[in-house]
Amino acid sequence: MLAKLFSGDFPRSRVLAALLLVILFSLACAPFLTTGARMLNVAATICIFIVLAASYDLLLGYTGIVSFAHTMFYGIGAYGVGLALNSIAANWWAVFAGVIAALLLSLALALVIGLFSLRVKAIFFAMITLAVASAFAVLASQLSDFTGGEDGRSFTVPEILHPDFRLFDAEVFGRVIDGKLITYYLVFCSALVLFLLMLRIVNSPFGRVLQAIRENDFRAEALGYRTAIYRTIGNCLAALIATLAGALMTLWLRYVGPATFLSFEVMTDVLLIVVIGGMGTLYGAVIGATLLILAQNYLHALMGQTSAALSGIPWLSMLFHPDRWLLWLGVLFVLSVYFFPSGIVGRLRRSARPA
Repeated sequence: MLAKLFSGDFPRSRVLAALLLVILFSLACAPFLTTGARMLNVAATICIFIVLAASYDLLLGYTGIVSFAHTMFYGIGAYGVGLALNSIAANWWAVFAGVIAALLLSLALALVIGLFSLRVKAIFFAMITLAVASAFAVLASQLSDFTGGEDGRSFTVPEILHPDFRLFDAEVFGRVIDGKLITYYLVFCSALVLFLLMLRIVNSPFGRVLQAIRENDFRAEALGYRTAIYRTIGNCLAALIATLAGALMTLWLRYVGPATFLSFEVMTDVLLIVVIGGMGTLYGAVIGATLLILAQNYLHALMGQTSAALSGIPWLSMLFHPDRWLLWLGVLFVLSVYFFPSGIVGRLRRSARPA
C-alpha cells in the first residue's frame, strides 16, 4: 500500500524519513499546535511552496531545463482565481471557473514556449522564459483597471472559507472549526495530493525518459525518443501544477498582486529551495521549503534576540543586528551548498548507502 502511495520512491535514509515524518506531522497538526495566526500562515506557505518548488524540480532536476517563467504560471493561477472571485461572485463556481481559465492559459503559454524555445540551447531558453515572465509581470502591473495594478486586488472567498464562518460552535481539541481552519486543510490536502501525483509522474516510464534526457539528450534521441515532445510535455505539467499552487495561495491570502506572485524574488526563493533540498529529488522540495520559509519568518527575530544577548560586545552585537538577517541567510545558503553540493536529500541518501 505504501509502495503504491509513494510510487516506490521511498526516502532511502532513516534520517530523511524521520525529518519528513516530523514535517508531515507538524503541517498536519499545525492548527492545533499553536493558536497564533503567524505560525498557521507559515505552515500554509510551506505547503504551497513545497508544491511550487517540486513542480519546478520537474523541470530543473528531472529534465535539466532552466526556466525563469515558473512564477508566471504561479501568478496566472493566482490571478485566475482572484479576478474570478472579484468579478463574478464569492462562490465555488467562480473558483472553478478561475482555475479552469488559468489552467487553459498556462497550458497554452507552456505549449508555445515549449514548441518554439525548447529546441534552442539551454541559455537561450532561459533568457526567453525570463523575457516572457518579465513581460507578463509588466502587463499585470499596467492593466490596473482589470488586475488592480501594483496594488493588486482583494476579494471575498466562498462563505465556508471566510474567517467568520463557524462549522459548529463546539471546539475540537481546543480549536474552533472556522473558515481559516477549513482553508488551511484545503491547502494542506491539495498540496499532499499534488506532491504524491508528482511522485507518480517522476517514477513512471515518462519520468524515466525525462531523467534520460537530463543525463544525455543525444542518447535519448538516438534511442527513438522525441526529446522535444517530452520536454514540452514536462514543461506543460510543471506549469499546470505551478498554476494550481498559485490558486491555493490566493485562496489562502484572499489577495492577488504582482509583488506577491510575479516578482523575481519568488523565483529566487524557488531556486534556493530546489538547490538546498536537492535537485532531482522531490523530497528536497519538502526539506528546502521548510528550511527557507522558517528562516525567512524567524531568522530576523532570532537574530534580534542574539544581538540583545551580545549587547556587552558591541561589534558582535552589531554583526547579529536584525537588519543583517539577509546577509546571514546568504551565508547559510553558501554553507549549505558547500557542505551539501547535491542538496540535503542527496547527501542524506548517499550517507545512508552501505559501504
